[in-house]
Amino acid sequence: MLKRSPNKTLNSAALVKLKEAASENERMVYAMLETSEDGLSENTVKDRLKIYGKNEIATQKAPSWLKQFAHSFFNPFNYILACIAVISLFIDVMFASADERDFSTTIIISVMLLFSTVLRFIQEFRSNKAAEALKKMVKTSCLTKRKFTENKEIEITGIVPGDIIILSAGDMVPADCRILKSKDLFISESILTGEALPVEKNPHIIRNAKKQNPLSLSNICFMGTNVVSGSATVVVVNTGIFTYFGSISRNMTSKRPETAFDIGVNKVSFLLIRFMLIMTPVIFLINGWVKGDWMQALLFAIAVAVGLTPEMLPMIVTANLAKGAVNMSKKKVIVKRLNAIQNIGAMDILCTDKTGTLTLDKIVLETHLNVQGIEDDEVLKWAYLNSFHQTGLKNLLDQAVLNHAEVHKLMKADELYLKVDEIPFDFERRRMSVILKTSKGKHLMISKGAVEEMLSLCKYALDPGEDHSLHIENDNIVPLDNLMKQKIIRMSEKLNLEGQRVLLIAIREFDGNHPLNYSVSDENHLTLAGFIGFLDPAKPSAEPSIKALHKLGVEVKVITGDNDIVAKKICHDVGIPVNTIILGDKLDQVSDEELSKNMDLYSVFAKVNPLQKQRIIKILKAKGHTVGFMGDGINDAAAIKEADVGISVDTGADIAKESADIILLEKDLMVLRSGVIYGRRTFGNIIKYIKMTASSNFGNMFSMIGASALLPFLPMLPLQILTQNLLYDVSQSSIPWDTMDKDFLKSPKKWEAGSIKKFMLYIGPLSSVFDYATFAIMFFIFKANTVEQQSLFQTGWFVEGLLSQTLIVHIIRTKKIPFIQSWATAPVVALTSLIMLIGIIIPFTPAAAYLKMQPLPLSYFPYLAGILTSYCVLTQLVKHWFIKKFGQWL
Repeated sequence: MLKRSPNKTLNSAALVKLKEAASENERMVYAMLETSEDGLSENTVKDRLKIYGKNEIATQKAPSWLKQFAHSFFNPFNYILACIAVISLFIDVMFASADERDFSTTIIISVMLLFSTVLRFIQEFRSNKAAEALKKMVKTSCLTKRKFTENKEIEITGIVPGDIIILSAGDMVPADCRILKSKDLFISESILTGEALPVEKNPHIIRNAKKQNPLSLSNICFMGTNVVSGSATVVVVNTGIFTYFGSISRNMTSKRPETAFDIGVNKVSFLLIRFMLIMTPVIFLINGWVKGDWMQALLFAIAVAVGLTPEMLPMIVTANLAKGAVNMSKKKVIVKRLNAIQNIGAMDILCTDKTGTLTLDKIVLETHLNVQGIEDDEVLKWAYLNSFHQTGLKNLLDQAVLNHAEVHKLMKADELYLKVDEIPFDFERRRMSVILKTSKGKHLMISKGAVEEMLSLCKYALDPGEDHSLHIENDNIVPLDNLMKQKIIRMSEKLNLEGQRVLLIAIREFDGNHPLNYSVSDENHLTLAGFIGFLDPAKPSAEPSIKALHKLGVEVKVITGDNDIVAKKICHDVGIPVNTIILGDKLDQVSDEELSKNMDLYSVFAKVNPLQKQRIIKILKAKGHTVGFMGDGINDAAAIKEADVGISVDTGADIAKESADIILLEKDLMVLRSGVIYGRRTFGNIIKYIKMTASSNFGNMFSMIGASALLPFLPMLPLQILTQNLLYDVSQSSIPWDTMDKDFLKSPKKWEAGSIKKFMLYIGPLSSVFDYATFAIMFFIFKANTVEQQSLFQTGWFVEGLLSQTLIVHIIRTKKIPFIQSWATAPVVALTSLIMLIGIIIPFTPAAAYLKMQPLPLSYFPYLAGILTSYCVLTQLVKHWFIKKFGQWL
């Protein structure tokens, strides 16, 4: 007896049970499942519900708003800021005397923390709500046969193993079932396998079922698949988490693996944190030792720690990502996880399923050829008459033919041709025929079916010529000899190699007085009219979007459950180079090491199962790639979750949408190109802030260390440091609205802690050179060299430090020459200019007394202009050298 288990892999007992049911006859299946053709009694159902649980799969529901809010806080820098806020609260408030209590540091840091957390929470909460609204069940009940009651609709969750279910066209299969009886049953398994065409199913015993892949078993239908046509009576074998679908969904509730964004931002965060933890104690010890006031040294060190911490980083990151998400929403894209915006920009490999993503997931009539292999509308007309006049539910192939409504108008199919009989489709014959009465009173049989079966019945071949209506007596009829049959087979194989499903159309004319009891025995001496070929074609937007992704440095690989022939055809149509194709069965024979070594050779992975898709993504990530995966089926969910950025579509399976980071609301794939560009712009603006702030802070610390050792007073008071830091951070808040240079957007971008470290070491000390120049001017020229004159010194450095930090934003934001070759956007120019103006006028306002500053002499400002100009020129020269040496800037 199967028991509920936390095991995350496909339950082996459930698999054995399924294969055993496929290999036994109806009587043995009943015995195995302890049921009968009358179904189960209600008491038995209740007992089995206790054993197996409800027939439902494990799903990931959106967390409560409280959990989402808490998650928005989790960030290394938020932890540090929270610690500094708590320390400041103790030192500045709780341990301070009543008249010296100062809440400013605690309040400033708390506001920054709250703003960043709330902004991220609002964006992700909205996106999760929108994603939840997309979920919908196709059908929640099924027609069930149970003992002592009439057949009735039962909620899918109440189905148990042993239940007898009656399926008909349009039904969703409620569990993994063994087919007992069926008629013309076709089931769409594209949601599990990726194959666009429906699969024929029947009740025949499969003796070697134990050696076969469960998805290839023709007498088993799986939970979540859909009945396209026909009907069946089935018995439930496995339910809920024991189904094939359930085994995939269980993997979806596990913790999501770390993405490139998580790994990158943590590396950068800990680099900056390590730097802060080294520098802050050094400054504390120097100040305490030189000045002897250890409490003042501690307050100063805390202010320095705040200055060194890029406390706006969480807010800047969140604001950038949120702005990217808003821009994407205008393109009808839901961004469920904000980090996905940066990941899509860093993505250098996009793996995609074929069906429903690259293709329309809709069968169309691709070709209609005569026996000479030439496109011929006469063949389309024969096919249309056959599909139009057949009774019962039209399958996908018939619908594709009937979509050519122009033929109906041209031929008046329901006026000039009257249906008198029909020989329906069955699996043995693999064909169907309709018999029509023509306007001349004759009977015309039109047959349609599989190539081999139809060829064996054809004795002649028809060349319809250039007629615009069907005049069979006027067309050339030639004998269908072996030579022509071989030619027909070769043409059919060629169409198959192009990914098409091929049917033959043949006709036969009878006298009008033929009895209306046509049978299979009349399907002979047919005249072959030609071929019709069907295909799930590529989306119109697929080729231009693949080309655009290639231009942006994103390699595209196809990972599909469909066969390699169809995959190759679609790749050719959308412009994906087909280097080497590897099939799922071969994949299982290759070790991870060997697959990793040869991964660059493979552009197409065909006939792969969900776990193989997930394995491919893992190996690509292990090789250092940032990997995106786009899919819409149940079989794609594990890979979507494993990828750095998972992408699905609104028409996809619920489980695929649950796993996805990004959901496309429209079928236009060009939105992916926009996503990549938004991602790179977002990353560029984030890294811009980090490099500006980290290098500036690094330079400030050099200045602080020197000033602390050389001056008889603090170079800047803690409150002044915090105010300067706050004003600088406000100037940076416009960065999300900035643009990036076009050449920056051309290739994938990743987090590189080493690059930031180099930037800090080479660019940071430049500001110290001019800080020391300011110290010399204030100390020697303006004589601010005593404790009594410290306010003038601190004011002078406050203004120079703020203006140099803010102005240098324009140098660092581009590798080009600022204000000549590249301008920042209006919000950045406006805000940085405003902050510089505020910095200049603060010493002349009433706020100066609160900040313990004083007005600066007018003679100070020419020196300030000279320092700022020299700083900008030197930084531009060093930037040019840095780019030459390291080949990068941002």
